[in-house]
Amino acid sequence: MCRLFAITSEDPVSPMVALEALDVMREGHDGSGVGLFLRDLGGAFEDIKDAPVLSGIFSEAGLKRLDAYMMDLGFMTKYKLSIKVPKTPPPGVPRRDIYLVRAYEYPEDWDGLPQSVLYDRLLETRLILRAMGEETGDMIVFSFWPDVIMIKEIGDPLRVARHLQLDRKELQARVIMAQGRQNTNYAINLYACHPFFVQGFSTMTNGENTAFIPIREYLESRGFPGYAGYQSDSEVFSHILHFAVTRLGLGVESYKHIITPLQDGDLQQHPNRQLLQNLKQTCRKLIIDGPNCVIGSLPDHSLFMVQDRKKLRPGVVGGRPGRFAFSSELCGLDAAIPDRDKRQDFQPMHLDTAIVNADRQEVKICRQTESLHLSH
Repeated sequence: MCRLFAITSEDPVSPMVALEALDVMREGHDGSGVGLFLRDLGGAFEDIKDAPVLSGIFSEAGLKRLDAYMMDLGFMTKYKLSIKVPKTPPPGVPRRDIYLVRAYEYPEDWDGLPQSVLYDRLLETRLILRAMGEETGDMIVFSFWPDVIMIKEIGDPLRVARHLQLDRKELQARVIMAQGRQNTNYAINLYACHPFFVQGFSTMTNGENTAFIPIREYLESRGFPGYAGYQSDSEVFSHILHFAVTRLGLGVESYKHIITPLQDGDLQQHPNRQLLQNLKQTCRKLIIDGPNCVIGSLPDHSLFMVQDRKKLRPGVVGGRPGRFAFSSELCGLDAAIPDRDKRQDFQPMHLDTAIVNADRQEVKICRQTESLHLSH
């Protein structure tokens, strides 16, 4: 099993808060890798929310190739954070040249484009850069998106954090997702490390998705270039979320109705019976088989947690107005928000979606048996 931790806060917090919470859960991960997703950024990124930010790992040669490609497209650097590390990394951490976080000015000829076109072009650029890096091994690109930073590395989470000096102010954020990896199904590949991200949607998962192959095939048949990659069977959770919201026009409350629809008998009693029956039929190839605990983040900065029907992966939500956290274990929550009312902690069951919206005032619980407010 892996371990998951996510926090949403009115004030920007350091990634160290999440990584220290992972550390108290270290019995649940083997230190083979760590992934960080930062959104609603603070520090130097606070005033450039609309600028696309590129996150990745580059060799010196890869950085030169990146610069040449981006300049040809017309991207100009607006702000950059180059994390240069000691030549000798700590045990278990690979030697790298540069961890890059760089915000860009859009090309002039992109001015006036509709947001949807901009977003598709950002996705296309990231996929091209990833392919360039996979061809030569000189660049690994995790994200290219406004107000988002992603950092991933092999090694013990706290050891990696200290090596990269992740306590720096430039990396503070109001939404942070972190995963401590346990290497089970695949060779260690940073593209297989959670969290996963596509066009503003991010998820991370503790569990295994044995229905991966039919889900992947269905997504790949949708004609959307972002549904690709799949170094991990869990990456499809991000893509299903993106598909549900952007292609089906549904809200996060309906996400579980796609991945774990109600039994037919329960559907007969549901206020949205006809709609949910149609959804179950048309999206039947997106039904997951667990066990899985999924934590996700949406473009509106809300966070959520869901469990599948097997409920064999732990998860708990708690906090106080202004700061809430989602954790694989209670001790992670205790480490990050010790001053909360612990009586209000909530462990989602298989029918629940626990959501903290961008106002960060409460945990909202949506049950699959309740009426949904669905848009089309």
